[in-house]
Amino acid sequence: MRTVSLTLALRRLCCLFILLGANTYGSTLLVLGDSLSAGYGINQGSGWVDLLRYDWKDRHQIINGSISGDTTGGGLNRLPLLLEKFSPDYVLLELGGNDGLRGQPLSLMKNNLLSMIKLCRDAGAEPILFGMRLPPNYGRRYSDAFAAVYPQLSAQEKVLLIPFQLEELAVTDGMIQQDGLHPTAKAQPIIKQVIKDYLQPLMESGK
Repeated sequence: MRTVSLTLALRRLCCLFILLGANTYGSTLLVLGDSLSAGYGINQGSGWVDLLRYDWKDRHQIINGSISGDTTGGGLNRLPLLLEKFSPDYVLLELGGNDGLRGQPLSLMKNNLLSMIKLCRDAGAEPILFGMRLPPNYGRRYSDAFAAVYPQLSAQEKVLLIPFQLEELAVTDGMIQQDGLHPTAKAQPIIKQVIKDYLQPLMESGK
């Protein structure tokens, strides 16, 4: 009789653990980005994605699928496997900066982003765009056309857009690394808060 009772108790305990594990996170966010999200040039764990993960450690799961130097083409190639592996509820697409820095055709970048949006939705995930801008030395015409891709796609595909709001970092002492491109560790909490303010209402409301 004791053996039967112990077996039943263990089964109930296992079921409880399964239920608790299933409800550990409210939503899963996949960040698919480049050096801005990969934390290039700063200590591991101090990037904005890590800071956001810490803020939401008991509420949401944050997966960082970012690679420094990645382009929209690279992200498009990697996305299907990441979607299959993590089954995210939301995907933040922080890509395109390296396309622009390399002077790649904007039509190619836009088509890659469009394909990633479709892949996300086909997998049951909600895509989110992070708007990017280029340094002014890339020419006004190309820079303006580049920046316009993101609001155009946002309106066309009805995707949440996080506008680029980090210009002030570039003119604030201690916020940009010596390469003139990448934010320092000091800038990461600011980036995290900008992105969190946009994501939190979406993440908290659920799908």
